[in-house]
Amino acid sequence: MRLLGFNADMAEISIKQGDLFPLDSPLYGDVQGERTVAEFPFFSLSKKAQMTPMVFESGDARIEINPSKTGVATIYDKEILLYIASLMAERMESGQVVDRVWSFTANDLFRVTSTNSSARSYTSLKASLNRLQGTQIITNIETGGEGSDSAFSWLLKADIKYVKLPNGERRVKRIEVMVCDWLHRAILTDRRIAAYHLDFFKLGPIERRLYELAKFNCGEDGGFEVDLNALAERVGCASDKRGLEYFKKQLRDVAEQDSLPEYVVTLAEEKIPSPRGGRPRIKTIVALKARRDALEQAALPTPH
Repeated sequence: MRLLGFNADMAEISIKQGDLFPLDSPLYGDVQGERTVAEFPFFSLSKKAQMTPMVFESGDARIEINPSKTGVATIYDKEILLYIASLMAERMESGQVVDRVWSFTANDLFRVTSTNSSARSYTSLKASLNRLQGTQIITNIETGGEGSDSAFSWLLKADIKYVKLPNGERRVKRIEVMVCDWLHRAILTDRRIAAYHLDFFKLGPIERRLYELAKFNCGEDGGFEVDLNALAERVGCASDKRGLEYFKKQLRDVAEQDSLPEYVVTLAEEKIPSPRGGRPRIKTIVALKARRDALEQAALPTPH
């Protein structure tokens, strides 16, 4: 596999001599996501740097997310975690040891996520790794039957390893990361994982969140319904009046364009009478349902 050269932006990354660690890539199977990470709004949906803390509370669950120096980890940064989770699941399914340290090529990550191998992509990769390592999460949500009151980062270690050629050119060898205990327990112990459609990586931020929620909530009956306000909070959108109006518009666009793989989105409005006889309140119910062909495919016997 050819590794592309890197530019001067990599100057601050140190060289470690004698690196002979085997690679965990390439990924041979499906991209897989973990349910707990998919269910809650752990990532910023904005392309602009989210520099203010994000707080989510629903029932007994509470999440506080504090930004790194360059902002909160984004839904696009999550692609790296999905890739690592998929490597972990693949190894787990084959009965191998699942460690917390993973070594892979940027080219394989780019292949899986449909990213071109340009210098700009490498620069974005470095920024994503920094946000995943720098973002701090405090939550009472447990994984593997364990929790913590202290903050954790998605990645405890994130290194881009390279070699320097005689002509001065730097070539990336591999990416080396260490995932946090919280995520490691979620995949290794809870084992609530599911294969994602590869078109997931072509979706926009809100579409990605809708797909993830549908993936883990549609169940055997093929669908579920939720109030617009509750869905906005779960997706990670602003729940004030202006934020809800924008979210509703986005949902209508998704429904009209039928842009989600495997699932369809529909909206229905219900008038709630005012107890004082005034103008009725409009309640919007959002339904996510599995496409018929996806249900039929899921019902087929697994080949041996």
